[in-house]
Amino acid sequence: MRPDSPVARRVIPSPNHGERVGSRPDMLILHYTGMAGAAAALQRLADPIAEVSAHYVVLEDGTVVQMVPEGRRAWHAGLASWHGERDVNSRSLGVEIVHPGHAGGLPPYPEAQMTAVIALARDLVARWSIPAERVLAHSDIAPDRKEDPGETFPWARLAAAGVGHLVPEAPLRDGRFFAPGDSGPPIAALQAMLALYGYDQPVTGTFDGPMQAVVTAFQRHFRQVRVDGIADASTITTLRDLIAALPPRS
Repeated sequence: MRPDSPVARRVIPSPNHGERVGSRPDMLILHYTGMAGAAAALQRLADPIAEVSAHYVVLEDGTVVQMVPEGRRAWHAGLASWHGERDVNSRSLGVEIVHPGHAGGLPPYPEAQMTAVIALARDLVARWSIPAERVLAHSDIAPDRKEDPGETFPWARLAAAGVGHLVPEAPLRDGRFFAPGDSGPPIAALQAMLALYGYDQPVTGTFDGPMQAVVTAFQRHFRQVRVDGIADASTITTLRDLIAALPPRS
């Protein structure tokens, strides 16, 4: 097997993949491995017992390894949802970034690694015509389970390189906020906005634990200055601006 992407240097095949179900990839999902180093991550992603994989892995030094052919369904998303689509694996390409994650203190992503992530992402979104607003974090599609690639991941660098959908974070300021336990029409309106952007957020009118997980995931990607699961004015304004910046639906 030769790499599908010219950015990849080598192939380490994983047996953990299958047929895509009625779809071609139109999403790019970024993950961190949450492990101490590349060797353990590559071993796990190729282990048939683990039943996980990704199309690509980006090592700390910027080396890009392909593990699953792009045309195949890698097992990277797990239980996930975006815009009502629950078989995210069939609709996406998955990139694992070797990084210790939250358990390892969320250190900065190395420069060589980020350069490679950007180059790979640019290649994938160009060849597969992936819309900017469908370049997502694992935490976006599984907010109740996942935190990766975390609030230190430099989404703004990707956006500056033409990858992903981003607007400037609205500044923090005092004012009304919504938190777990709140309920009523304003909560329902916020839930509807989160669902409109793509999150798996039912409109119940109650700010419960699952909603807090969605708000936290949103902040990790789009309002990184403070990640606390509280829907303050900055969070809500940033969400409003993101929705306003979406391209018209065809």
